[in-house]
Amino acid sequence: MHVIARRTLVDFYAKHDEAQGHLEAGWHETKRADWSCPEDIKKRYHTASFLAGNRVVFNIGGNRYRLLVKINYPTKTVFIRFVGTHSEYNRINAEDI
Repeated sequence: MHVIARRTLVDFYAKHDEAQGHLEAGWHETKRADWSCPEDIKKRYHTASFLAGNRVVFNIGGNRYRLLVKINYPTKTVFIRFVGTHSEYNRINAEDI
């Protein structure tokens, strides 16, 4: 999968260093993945939540952080839409961001 934009993750863990290992591991794993549909993700990430518009929410660091992505399955592209704390996530509209 092609991930856009890694810089979003780097900027986030520059402020939340305890998230770095989790986000970097997820980024590397996503780069090697070949997701064709939501079921491919669910097989590996049982706690992932699926929203309208091919959006997926991942719990990071024991649910301390949330990562929201939008996936274009035909082009194998993952767009990072949001990364933040659990409380920050609760203040956004995940289907609009």
